[in-house]
Amino acid sequence: MHYHAFRHRSKPPPVACRPDAAHTPTRRPALSQPDTLVESVEQVRGDAFVEVKYDEAIPNNVDLSSDKQLLRALESWHPNYLQWWQDMGPEGFQTSEVYLRTAVGVDPSGWAKFGHVKMPDYRWGILLAPRVEGRTIPCGRHKGQPAWQEVPGEYRSLLRRLIVVQGDTEPASVEQQRFLGKSAPSLYDMRNLFQVNVEEGRHLWAMVYLLVKYFGKDGREEAQALLERRSGQQDNPRILGAFNERTPDWLSFFMFTYFTDRDGKMQLAALAESGFDPLSRSCRFMLTEEAHHLFVGETGVQRTIEATCAAMKKAGITDPHDVAAVRKLGVVDLPLLQRKANFHMSVTRDLFGSEISSNAAEAFSTGLKGRFNEAKLEGDDHVLQDATYTVTRVVDGRFVDEAVPALRAINCRLLDDYIADCQGGIDRWNKVIEKAGFAFRITQPHKGFNRRIGEFAGHRISPDGRLLTEAEWHAAQGNWLPNDDDMQFISSLMKPCVEPGRYASWIAPPARGINNQPQEFEYVKIA
Repeated sequence: MHYHAFRHRSKPPPVACRPDAAHTPTRRPALSQPDTLVESVEQVRGDAFVEVKYDEAIPNNVDLSSDKQLLRALESWHPNYLQWWQDMGPEGFQTSEVYLRTAVGVDPSGWAKFGHVKMPDYRWGILLAPRVEGRTIPCGRHKGQPAWQEVPGEYRSLLRRLIVVQGDTEPASVEQQRFLGKSAPSLYDMRNLFQVNVEEGRHLWAMVYLLVKYFGKDGREEAQALLERRSGQQDNPRILGAFNERTPDWLSFFMFTYFTDRDGKMQLAALAESGFDPLSRSCRFMLTEEAHHLFVGETGVQRTIEATCAAMKKAGITDPHDVAAVRKLGVVDLPLLQRKANFHMSVTRDLFGSEISSNAAEAFSTGLKGRFNEAKLEGDDHVLQDATYTVTRVVDGRFVDEAVPALRAINCRLLDDYIADCQGGIDRWNKVIEKAGFAFRITQPHKGFNRRIGEFAGHRISPDGRLLTEAEWHAAQGNWLPNDDDMQFISSLMKPCVEPGRYASWIAPPARGINNQPQEFEYVKIA
């Protein structure tokens, strides 16, 4: 049984980490090139700083109090949301005080404040980036026309579906990660987990606002359904497959926030180009928050690599493939990190759907969803009626590159952009390994590796891009994907470490604290 079938095992309650099995903080250089936002500060700011009103029951910067019908509908949904959070949010920490950031505006140069708060008391709100006067639809058959401030009637169903699918991913990830607090490798990491969780909850609020305000009864029903589906539930699962997988350990969480949340970044960036202006404005600010989620993933994996390399050097181990010796040190061996990356990359790539898609073509042609960084793309007319794009397919047992209509290959292009966007963090991980003096590199597998959706579904393809028989695949897949032994070893490392300033043996301390707090800062005051 491989990792896609692995299921959660209950974790012990948090205890203080053992002195002989935990890192004490040391100063390290910061990341050489931190993950960046899709948009520049100027693009997000627009022409004004928009303050969030926190003196209202639902914090917002959309003048919610002026629309009594909408306010009543959202106030009716609010208790159901809080009940969902109590039922499906982080288990065992609802009464703990967590050092969280809360948005006070939508200006990235100073948009958040920090403070300890109990998560059920977090001020989830509705935040849109400032409206850009004179904004036009950037792509599709309506390119150049004024952006829609109301739902275009002929595209109502498609637009609602786009919002629902995006909205469904937000609570799903909270549900997937709800048990992780019990095995946190430090209070710093526990705090980062909870920050990601509350912001995914706020992103759900952003999509619910659009559904309730612009889609009437249908929107209210969809908003309620977002609270009723459950990640991994057989009878009423989340919409997208990757959001029904378990996140059973912290290495999975870091891989998820680097690779799968990056899909979220790509999708939000594409929706930020929407001709429906309220959706565009919602996604533009969500991207500001999403950057931290990617940071958590990249630095989490990097710190895991740092701990592994440091332990190997101290023990005099020169061969990264001496797995038994490395695991005895209580750290994650580099080949296992590669297999974990292979799994998370391949599962996330399926989220982009079929490379050739009439639905994606329609979303683009209508102007409801653009491409990644649509406004910055040069060399085409942003309508794509006569353009082509190269798609790799399997034909008669070999790879063939075909030029297909670019409109039908929108998903393929977004996937290619995603793969390119992933590489920066991987390069930075490899620099850590190289600097430590080990001959090992983490790489991205072939685009067709372990795929269940799209052009490569039904084909067995190795990470280096060879088409395989079923027998060849089954003989070698243990070298490429995590197996039961791998997952049991990772699980054995997941011992909670909740003493301020201490870190579990398998992960190094961060370069700096959140909001420049000292290493010994008590990020979570556990009740």
